[in-house]
Amino acid sequence: MSKEIIRSQQKIILPFDPVIQPWSPASENLSAVPGSLLTPDLFQKAFDHRFVWQAESLLHDWNNVKFTEQQTYIDAAVLLPLVYVNKEIHVILTKRSPRLKKHAGQISFPGGRVEASDPSAKDAALRETEEEIGIPASSIEVVGQLPDLFTGTGFLMKPYVGWVDEGFSIQKDSNEVEEVFYVPLSFLMDPRNHRLHNAKLPDGTIRNYFSMPWNSYFIWGATASVIRNLYHRLHQAAI
Repeated sequence: MSKEIIRSQQKIILPFDPVIQPWSPASENLSAVPGSLLTPDLFQKAFDHRFVWQAESLLHDWNNVKFTEQQTYIDAAVLLPLVYVNKEIHVILTKRSPRLKKHAGQISFPGGRVEASDPSAKDAALRETEEEIGIPASSIEVVGQLPDLFTGTGFLMKPYVGWVDEGFSIQKDSNEVEEVFYVPLSFLMDPRNHRLHNAKLPDGTIRNYFSMPWNSYFIWGATASVIRNLYHRLHQAAI
């Protein structure tokens, strides 16, 4: 068989591009958390251990399936850092280095693998935050934890939410982080800015994921899922 025929019979599989996948609005019967209610008091109420709330149903169901199917996983932890910018709460996000082996170039929270030397997953999130963007644990007040999430790459991610003290400075590790930027919390807490994608993968399986495009940044996947759960928690606390 000639090389030309072999090449013609080979199936070309293009890299998965999350940006171009079909989507629908993810705001049906949901309202925004008004900016006037986005205060430390609301976070205190939402993360009180007595407060009962319902996480995003799609993520809850998907996680249950993963818990059943997943034989092994890697423990990881991230921090959703909150900071006031011009008297408005913003979320600190990072764009990962394109040189990384996993999640290269994606938008993420500071965080990573839980190491054996970490006293807890929360300590791992704080350690990784300092290593990646230079904010020490002493400048962060953790207010609570959001539901664990499985990632498509085999990590079980524990997300923590924390306030960053004023006067901090960003010192990014260029080996891991290409860019650090801020998104207004009010934008992320408005479901009109949320999209639900329904993508068919090369192997024929269907993948659902949320996205929240912000300017030139495409926030999606596990990062968007954490934000979506934060929205539900704050929205239910604000009612």
